[in-house]
Amino acid sequence: MPFTPLVLREKKQLMQFSIEREEIVRHLAIVCGVVERRHTLPILFNVLLSVEDSRLSLTATDLEVEIRTTLEVLHPKGGKTTVSARKFLDICRALPSRAVLEVHHEKGQFHVHSGQSRFTLGTLPAEDFPSTDSLEEVVELELTQAELKQLLHQTVFCMAHQDVRYYLNGLLLELGEEAIYAVATDGHRLAVASLEKGPRREGVHIQSIIPRKAVLELVRLLGESSEPVRLKFGTNQMGAEFQGLSFSTKLIDGQFPDYKRVIPVGCEKRFIADREQFKQALGRVNILTNDKYRGVRLHLSNLKLQATVTNLEQESAEEELEIEYQGESFEIAFNNSYLIDVLNIINTEQVKLEFTNANSSCLITPIGEVGSKYVVMPMRL
Repeated sequence: MPFTPLVLREKKQLMQFSIEREEIVRHLAIVCGVVERRHTLPILFNVLLSVEDSRLSLTATDLEVEIRTTLEVLHPKGGKTTVSARKFLDICRALPSRAVLEVHHEKGQFHVHSGQSRFTLGTLPAEDFPSTDSLEEVVELELTQAELKQLLHQTVFCMAHQDVRYYLNGLLLELGEEAIYAVATDGHRLAVASLEKGPRREGVHIQSIIPRKAVLELVRLLGESSEPVRLKFGTNQMGAEFQGLSFSTKLIDGQFPDYKRVIPVGCEKRFIADREQFKQALGRVNILTNDKYRGVRLHLSNLKLQATVTNLEQESAEEELEIEYQGESFEIAFNNSYLIDVLNIINTEQVKLEFTNANSSCLITPIGEVGSKYVVMPMRL
């Protein structure tokens, strides 16, 4: 009897679905925000696509942050694979408006058909896509999208960037019994915002340091709506679920500074100014600052503020502003950009600035709004 060799055939893998261009573009744009442009692991350039029943889920991760979104598709056949996230998104964006995509994956290749357009992309096995550890939930809290976005927006600009003190390269979310606090600092300035919403559980006190990239992604993804966001706090992870989107991030393992000790109390000197006029005045004198020199001197006298900049070329700029201040003359200097950043975030008509002396930090608060405070350290000029 002749010997018949055993032929190993590749198992045929088939995944398919149909989707409108606008729908797939919207969801791909959501997950692509977390995809790194440079990485040593090729699989992290890819998005994981999984079809089950009539739903397609898209997942992307950089091993720290993971975003997953789901949507309804037509003519589905179950399966999963990974494909270049940015190439797939660019293809979808380049197709005509209202185009319908016919997608299928077979024998290691990803095929996209739409009208007279045909694309074939390489894939990597779905089994190689990294899976995120399941979140061991400790506390859950529900906010609206608008509330969470505002909380982050009020503080995100103060986060450090690539600081050796790694715990500053993120934002602290502190959860108490009846309130949530967002805190960020780069060591030169501090922003604190609070919202009176908590889990209403006695003895709850959780501090989670969210990495910078995760915070920026959340700000990008959140809307201004009253739709709910479910936050889940674990021991080393935080998750957020809203509008069919699942977001999770690892937490920074470190001890955030005691920010309450940095906030000045009992300040002896204070003035109130029109926020917009103050911001414009600082913006005009800022023309003569540069990357090496951003200092501005604030000279206070009765009902008057002088903002002065003198640069290394011996050029100078001066602005005068009417303020609510009575007391002895006083001068203090700051990084002008830091003051402008705070005034850009505040949206009330008036702001209050408080000091103790020329070497003390400045407390800036909006007039007529509670829940946010800003601290800026002085400069020596």
